Amino acid sequence: MGRAAVFDVDGTLVDTNHLHVATWWEAFRQAGHRVPMHAIHRAVGLGSDDLIAHLLGDDRDKAGDEELSAAHKALYGQYFDRLPPPADAGRLLRRLRDDGWTVVLATSAGGAELGALRRAIAADDAISATASADDVERGKPAPEPVEHALELAGVPAEHSVFVGDTVWDMRAGTRAGVRCVGVLCGGIPRADLEEAGAQAVYDDPADLLASLAESPFA
Repeated sequence: MGRAAVFDVDGTLVDTNHLHVATWWEAFRQAGHRVPMHAIHRAVGLGSDDLIAHLLGDDRDKAGDEELSAAHKALYGQYFDRLPPPADAGRLLRRLRDDGWTVVLATSAGGAELGALRRAIAADDAISATASADDVERGKPAPEPVEHALELAGVPAEHSVFVGDTVWDMRAGTRAGVRCVGVLCGGIPRADLEEAGAQAVYDDPADLLASLAESPFA
């Protein structure tokens, strides 16, 4: 039957959440919106359309959404050549592959951004497939990204573990029926991840790698 290890990317395998906060803040500022950075941080992990709706509300002028998203993409794109992965992210993926897990990414990133993230992780040899924002109609916290990742792996939810760093990840994984593992390197508190469905929480990929024998991957 096999086993699937599904990973979020931003904030989980690559240390990008605060870059997203700063570039979204600047995109909103350029468009005349005053959005607190702490609110943006809590929204990171949502797809662009959902993030804008979450922060500006449904009564906003939706005509500006495309320009906001494009501004964020251009600002964030300046960092593509130096995105920093947390320690041991690549080693964790390779260890799981060697232990018989099918490693799949589930991310709201797509296109050039996804390519930059994969270069930062530098573990393409361990990654079997990627479910990106381009592949599903609804992003996290809807279960579709995780469900699509499981389809790519050919593994049922009950034989799978999903690792992420936001409440949106935990909710998506829970709704997809997989065991959820949280990491704190994205900056979201442990209690919030546990409340959203995390069965175990680790500091970062290095901590999870060191704790595999006692983790949901055991």
